[in-house]
Amino acid sequence: MAQAKTTRSVQSGAGLRNRHIAMIALGGTIGAGLFVGSSAAIVATGPAVLLAYLGVGALVMLVMRMLGEMVVNNPHQGSFVAYIRIAHGDRVGFTAGWLYWFFWVVVLGSEAIAGAILLQDWINLPVWFLALMLLAVLKAVNFAAPRVFGECEFWLSGVKVFSILAFVGLSLLYVLHVFGPGVPVRENLVGHGGLVPHGFLAVLSIVPTILFSMMGAEIATVAAGESSESEKSIDRVTRSLGLRVTLFYVLAVGMILLVVPWDTIISGRSPFVAAMDRMGVPGAGLMMRIVVLSAILSCLNSSLYITSRVLRELAEQGDAPVALGRCAGSGAPRLAITVSGLAGALVAFSSILAPDTIFAFLLSCSGGVILLIYSLIVTAHIVTRKAAERAGRGRFVLPLFPLTNYATVAGVAVVFGAMLCNPAERMTAVASLGTSVVCFGLASFFMIRRAA
Repeated sequence: MAQAKTTRSVQSGAGLRNRHIAMIALGGTIGAGLFVGSSAAIVATGPAVLLAYLGVGALVMLVMRMLGEMVVNNPHQGSFVAYIRIAHGDRVGFTAGWLYWFFWVVVLGSEAIAGAILLQDWINLPVWFLALMLLAVLKAVNFAAPRVFGECEFWLSGVKVFSILAFVGLSLLYVLHVFGPGVPVRENLVGHGGLVPHGFLAVLSIVPTILFSMMGAEIATVAAGESSESEKSIDRVTRSLGLRVTLFYVLAVGMILLVVPWDTIISGRSPFVAAMDRMGVPGAGLMMRIVVLSAILSCLNSSLYITSRVLRELAEQGDAPVALGRCAGSGAPRLAITVSGLAGALVAFSSILAPDTIFAFLLSCSGGVILLIYSLIVTAHIVTRKAAERAGRGRFVLPLFPLTNYATVAGVAVVFGAMLCNPAERMTAVASLGTSVVCFGLASFFMIRRAA
């Protein structure tokens, strides 16, 4: 196994706390994909969409359990990319790091445009200017000490978490006939074509979209590298994140399906607004716009954080210019933040100037790389756990090892197969595979030059 070149320690006064780590990860995970994008999943599959969310949630939970074990047994290595590097070597570490950075840069630019479009209804300024303004504000937040960034993200993510919990609680009271005229729960679930109105193939085809909306919990391992908390507490937070994300998605979407007939939901419009309108909640549209804006800002904040930290780690490993690994007195890698912010701005401008060519190409090239990343995390866990067991050290609790790992990799393969079978996702699968091959080729080229 390769060994990461550096480990990082954090001063107790400046480090992130567990609540920061959890909210940073939730900030990158719970966004417009739940509050708005879930409408497309519901329309495509009907009530059976819950099966897709549960299946994807199980996949995310397993990956996070494996990450938690690697963090507690080999702490303060940096992001999860460091564990991939330890297990699979520098070439795969180079590939995983740059692919993950590229994925989140595209997310960063996309979310900046989404936030700008939402703001334009309130602030009559050009979309490109509002997008740059959002990036500039969040760049300033990221320039501060990690603890300040964590506090900001805690409250931004807190808006989303509180909104989901409030929605679930209110919907439950409505379903139980505590208020309102009552709702025919059974009719909503099975009275409009049954539980699986479009067949199980539709459920399988929507899995990739749901996975891409739920991924992001792995950010916790990056934040853990800047935490002063104990390894055990970090492990507990890391492993519980997958369950939290799954519960948020399943409970929220489940309550929507109980309150509103699924075939009345319109793709592209927030199903939360539809449910709140059905319950008679005043100002539902305005409230949801505020929640979605906070979700976008939170995702932007987390995206800028993760891209800068991965870029810093690549620099520390010699896979990026050394200057990108330098940190200011606050502990923030300001040059890496600036470079990632500029890259995100370029993606945002491409969505304005060439939405059907350059931007569509970037989305296709980045959309499926997370599947490779997840596969590498799972296989890295196999390698590191076996090595630790041979050495007689480590604490591992994942049951049915390594069968659980193989089943998880098989689940990722099923998602990729579903993308290939779905005409709408096929180009993304092929382009992402091509991007991965090109990135690995660049890694091999640089490694050979470095060794010469």
